[in-house]
Amino acid sequence: MLKEFNELGETQRTLIVRHLELFLDGPIEDQMWHHALTRAKLEQMAKGRADRVWKFFEPAPAEPRVRPPQPVDVPFAVWAQAVAATVVFVIATLHIGYLLAQAGQVIELLTYLLSVIGGYFGARNGAEWRFRTVHRHAKDMEYGTLQHRSSAPAGGFASKVDERFGYYFAKYVPHGANRDIWLARTAGIRNSLRNEIVDAYRETRTGSEEIHWLIRHRVQDVRDQWRKGTLWNYREELATPLVTKAATIFGVVALMAGGIWAASGAVQAVPLSAVRSMALVLASGWIAARAWLHITLERRRYTTDEREADQRLEKSWEAFGKWKEKLADKPDDLEISAWLDCDRKVLLDEALQHYKLTMSNVVAHAFIEAPASSAKRARVRGGPWRYKKYQLLVFLLTEDGVRQLTVTLDFERGTFHDRQRTNYRFEAVAAVRVNQADNDERTFDLALIDGQKISVQVTGPGMEELQQDEQPGTVSEVTLDASGIHHTLHVLEGVAAEGKEWISRERGRGEERAGKFAAVMKNSES
Repeated sequence: MLKEFNELGETQRTLIVRHLELFLDGPIEDQMWHHALTRAKLEQMAKGRADRVWKFFEPAPAEPRVRPPQPVDVPFAVWAQAVAATVVFVIATLHIGYLLAQAGQVIELLTYLLSVIGGYFGARNGAEWRFRTVHRHAKDMEYGTLQHRSSAPAGGFASKVDERFGYYFAKYVPHGANRDIWLARTAGIRNSLRNEIVDAYRETRTGSEEIHWLIRHRVQDVRDQWRKGTLWNYREELATPLVTKAATIFGVVALMAGGIWAASGAVQAVPLSAVRSMALVLASGWIAARAWLHITLERRRYTTDEREADQRLEKSWEAFGKWKEKLADKPDDLEISAWLDCDRKVLLDEALQHYKLTMSNVVAHAFIEAPASSAKRARVRGGPWRYKKYQLLVFLLTEDGVRQLTVTLDFERGTFHDRQRTNYRFEAVAAVRVNQADNDERTFDLALIDGQKISVQVTGPGMEELQQDEQPGTVSEVTLDASGIHHTLHVLEGVAAEGKEWISRERGRGEERAGKFAAVMKNSES
């Protein structure tokens, strides 16, 4: 029979063992258990478990976003000043030229034209100089000092993003860099990145876990720039070239010198009219220059911010693609369940070995799977919660009483830690129950006659995080089913109610089930 059994597929073998274990006894039970244990040890870390389990607990990443640049902010009053002052300036400037031409002052007229040309190039290069200075100062303030942050409620989206930035900046310290110096010099950058991402995702109903990849990418990008020594390159890129400064200075000098010379000539020719035009040129020119400078700086600022945002978005999309590719072999819930079943079998074998028992010595066994403290969790739609770390309890019921082994399972590595062993007689079990709090927290309690209490939190609060098309209550129930609590509760409630008599009655019930099974098999053969 064992030969035919071994020739079956893995799924068929698993189902047969699961449904026939109630009818197996003696040497055949030990053989089947040995076979199941051998398979469990082979498959416990199969299919790249150590490299893939963590991916199950990673949420589907949200697509990258960037904060759109602040729109060009030019009030209507500024536009009105620019246009009106420019019109007056042009008319007054032409009038002065007309006066010089009318008076036949050719040299003064040529000088006047050269001053106007010099003023144009001086203003153009001066605007460039001003933009570079202002933008560089803004970058210095952003990267070099702590920025103001609006207070965020604990547990809120902004608070979680802030915490994650702090975590990754502390984790990705550049090789060879002093941690304190790294954190101090990047404090402004950290806050700038934090504020940008909070603004980009605040209204999108995106969970902070969905953008952990983006936060990590942005921090790693800062670290890489630190390593290359390019983190502060913007200061060199925004430094004003000497040519620009020289063109500005010479243009202004030409404007002033030529303007004064031409003005003196015009005043000598037509004093009253020339003075009036010069006053209009100076006043309107000053107003127009201020207004157009504001407009130019705003447009340049927007264009630069838009270009930088596009560059950040392009790099983020590249990182998004790599992260999606890395999660491509994310295990499904069936694989998680299979690995967990292997862990249970290996743990059961450890308990049997410790108590020097064979499987046929055990009247019944039961498990409870509970989340370890602060364990990361995840689930698929319609499935139970799975945890990175479990608290596993295995109960072995023998003729001498109950043997209990409690361990912490590191599910990613498939290793057991913090073992605790407890033994008690059947008559010592006073009560068994599951308590449910208002926040849906379920706790398994096993009370002994001597007052000792074994308590395990089977499910924590906030279990009902429903996904699409899920009904309220289904998540908790499917998680409880997966934890093994129902079977364990049934077994231990019987022990609490019947004491040691439960053994003989359980064996009687087993013989009755075996008899019915044999009768069914006989009838099917006939």
